[in-house]
Amino acid sequence: MTDLLIIGAGPAGLTAAIYGLRGGLKVMVLKGPYGLGQLALTNDVENFPGFIEPLSGFEIMDKMEKQAVRLGAEFITETVESIDASKRPFTVKTDAGAYEAKAIIVATGSHARWLGIEGEKEYRGRGVSACATCDGFFFKGKDVVVVGGGNTAFEDALFLSKICKSVTLVHRRDEFRAAQRTIEIVKAEPKIKMKLFYVAEKVEGDVLGVTGLKIRNVNDNSVETLPCQGIFVAVGGVPQTDFLKSAGVELLPGGQVKVNERCETNIPGLYAAGDCADAHFRQAIIAAGTGAKAAVEAINHINLN
Repeated sequence: MTDLLIIGAGPAGLTAAIYGLRGGLKVMVLKGPYGLGQLALTNDVENFPGFIEPLSGFEIMDKMEKQAVRLGAEFITETVESIDASKRPFTVKTDAGAYEAKAIIVATGSHARWLGIEGEKEYRGRGVSACATCDGFFFKGKDVVVVGGGNTAFEDALFLSKICKSVTLVHRRDEFRAAQRTIEIVKAEPKIKMKLFYVAEKVEGDVLGVTGLKIRNVNDNSVETLPCQGIFVAVGGVPQTDFLKSAGVELLPGGQVKVNERCETNIPGLYAAGDCADAHFRQAIIAAGTGAKAAVEAINHINLN
């Protein structure tokens, strides 16, 4: 039995733990299979406030975890399978046991949806990225490719056009899911060109990193290679929320948890924070902020009930 049970140990989960502990709660964190979250897989982080020199994502998350441990958080490396929200306290079942809690914060995050093509995994972190705002700076003055046709892809292309020498947007059709205004701005940007009716086939590179992206025309199957030093995959993320369906938690069409401005779900006492409830920003500092919000609300909920 614990006061606050946090599912996930990324920026949102650990910030929530720190706030919960400072609020006088007994806090348990279920780390699950992804450990310290997706940020821990990032090589160099320059946009997280408080660090003068770039740090690896692992170093930042390690510091956050140690801070939570110092304050008294209990960490358990188990995977959540289901939540029973029909009675109070909540019951959370894992692959190794069961736990009860007065309030729950879901901070399971999401992982990037990758293309699954040859060379993509090999060059991930060496030219292949799923976060333009995180890694775009490393490609200053270079030629890059963005793969996708939604808001994220178009926003990434615009962002990169301010940094990079050139940006090529690759999409499998000539219809887009992005906002019309964003599409118009991208089309008017001279540093951005489009390769429509193409799909990515293979990431090419050498010992130094990415050298190009092999693409195939979906109409005539012709193949060509786009010379580039960076490839940004912007085809969406996969929120880790499947286990919430049986609990009756309302989800958005993309699988993210539906929350209000207080990080509340449709179930009183159950909150969600970070990328699992954010289909737009996917930034560590924003995830941390929502973790703080969720914890403040959870503290108030527990104190009033």
